[in-house]
Amino acid sequence: MTEAELEELINECPTLYHMAERGSWESIKQFGLMSTSALLDHYSVTPPKRTEIESQHRPESVEVTGDGLPRAVVRDQIPMSDAGLRRALPDRLSPADWYELLNAKAFFWLSEKRLHKLTNAKAYRDQEHDVLEVDTRSLIEAHRDAIWLCPINSGCTKPMPHPRDETIFARIADYPYTHWRERRGRQERVVELAVDHSVLDIGDHVRRVVVKRGTEVLSVVQ
Repeated sequence: MTEAELEELINECPTLYHMAERGSWESIKQFGLMSTSALLDHYSVTPPKRTEIESQHRPESVEVTGDGLPRAVVRDQIPMSDAGLRRALPDRLSPADWYELLNAKAFFWLSEKRLHKLTNAKAYRDQEHDVLEVDTRSLIEAHRDAIWLCPINSGCTKPMPHPRDETIFARIADYPYTHWRERRGRQERVVELAVDHSVLDIGDHVRRVVVKRGTEVLSVVQ
């Protein structure tokens, strides 16, 4: 991706979206937006519980606690399955490899349409969520070297387990933006933006935090 292409991406996708557990914003504002692995580090979670959360499929959300720390929830992985990943991944990668790869990153959608595919999905549409609306330019300027871009929903294998491996993620400079511009419309040339480990200064980049159920904004938290 050239600098001109990056500028085009930022202009077309000025806001990033992150769906979090309802009521989690105050903790996120205090401690930062953490990947699953970063959260487990922060809460000193060790095997075997850590292995169950980080390296295995999570059919349900999992609560984690720590001395002097607020309750935290690691979200479920309902859109994925071991069976789907075995079909999607090359033989050299196991489902555990993929879970560990994703759990090491904090993820954002580049369009509200993509966010709503998740918040309005059958498993989540009746739940309330804290949704962080993040300034794309601000986040990229602060964390460029830790950012990955991805052209698919890397955490979904349903209904179709599209082929993937670790190379589906690319650093900004290496992302094949021209390839996807020729094949997709605006706001679909990059589907996910992921940051290594955590975004500790997420509060500096958040424009707004809202409570959503489905596509409806129930309240503005910040």
